[in-house]
Amino acid sequence: MTSPASSSRSTQKLTGGELARKGVHMSVGFIAFAVRFLGPLGSALAALAATLFNLLVLPRIGGKKLWRQGETARGSSLGIVLYPLAVLLLILCFWKKLEVAAAVWGILAFGDGMASLVGMTLGRSKLPWNSAKSWAGTTAYAVFGSVGCAVLLLWTAQGSGREYALGFAIAVSVAAAVLAAALESLPQGLDDNIGVPLITGLFLYCLLLTQGQGLPWAEAELWSRLGWAVGVNLALAGLGYAARSVSISGALAGFLVGTAIYVSLGWRGYSLLLAFFVLGTAATKLGYQRKAAQGLAQEGGGRRGVRHALANTSVAAACAFFAIMTPYGGLFVLAFAAAFATKTSDTAASEIGQLWGKRTFLITSLRPVPRGTEGAVSLEGTVAGILASVLVAALGVVVGLYGWSGAAVVVVAAFVGTTMESLVGATLEKRGLLDNEAVNFLNTLVGALTAAALYPWI
Repeated sequence: MTSPASSSRSTQKLTGGELARKGVHMSVGFIAFAVRFLGPLGSALAALAATLFNLLVLPRIGGKKLWRQGETARGSSLGIVLYPLAVLLLILCFWKKLEVAAAVWGILAFGDGMASLVGMTLGRSKLPWNSAKSWAGTTAYAVFGSVGCAVLLLWTAQGSGREYALGFAIAVSVAAAVLAAALESLPQGLDDNIGVPLITGLFLYCLLLTQGQGLPWAEAELWSRLGWAVGVNLALAGLGYAARSVSISGALAGFLVGTAIYVSLGWRGYSLLLAFFVLGTAATKLGYQRKAAQGLAQEGGGRRGVRHALANTSVAAACAFFAIMTPYGGLFVLAFAAAFATKTSDTAASEIGQLWGKRTFLITSLRPVPRGTEGAVSLEGTVAGILASVLVAALGVVVGLYGWSGAAVVVVAAFVGTTMESLVGATLEKRGLLDNEAVNFLNTLVGALTAAALYPWI
């Protein structure tokens, strides 16, 4: 495992050195076929050995020839270590379903590798949201990643005695590769060799849980929900735009997410989305002129765009989908509620803290800092955030999604998620390695995962 981080950098020329890098990157992917025979322990030890080798030995025996010019100037190549480290983390996270680790390794190796080659040779048309990436490179990522994912998924699963239908394996592999390509295309300062594989692996793992569950979309109840969902979300999207809460792109994204949630969990689940929207909008609009005068207000007059909408709601929408498509409906419903409670708590804490927080401290050092500083917390904001999560959690009980023990889990999960958001804001976001949308996505993901982890205890 010797490849540095790669991406569809269409602005670079395909030199001989770059071609060699990508050749190594993809060649290492063939080692993933050995996971079937090595098992969890052997695979983890091999990945650990590769990580240590790339960190300590490879640069001393000619590995620097694979470095880019900037890496040579810095005297190190982070990606050369992160690649095997990502594989190690995949194996540790999905050791009970090693086919997930192997399949995502296939996406990382073949999808990411081919994206760079195709992007550098044919990538003239750039992505609207990232001029450093191209449509050609991103498409290549999805296509070759899908192939690598499907082949390794089927191959590795057979070694564990599990079988997936060919059509099902192809479908989930395409979905996972498309997600990975979309995540990799986002402009972030943080290396994507860790975050993209882990998020993709989690998504693929959940997709595999849907095998053999049938298609609930054939039920008449879901089709009746669809009519209501379209009508309600069209109306709310229009009202949100008229109230200057969302932009056109944000209204469209909200319509799609809202429709998916309503169809999946009905009005009960949709009520939590409404609570998030109403409470979040109210907190943002509260004292807006005062916050704007201090340079603390939400940009664009408080209007949310497509990236903001998806960052805040995509985790909840995925949980709603898996709640009806897997045998673990209760777990995913709780994770769904926790995702919305976490984001509502974060928004309330941030907006109220900026408006009325008397003393703000940096969460990593407890040093007093000005309001609006990334990673800053205040007593007033923290209390407001907890109260907001309690409201969302209690609403879930009132509408019958779960009991009061579930509500307690949702509140705890929201606190964990918002605390993580402050930590990431004070470290990665402050250094420009992650933007606000990425932090929001991680915020809701951590909240959902925390609730899922606590679910067996209730």
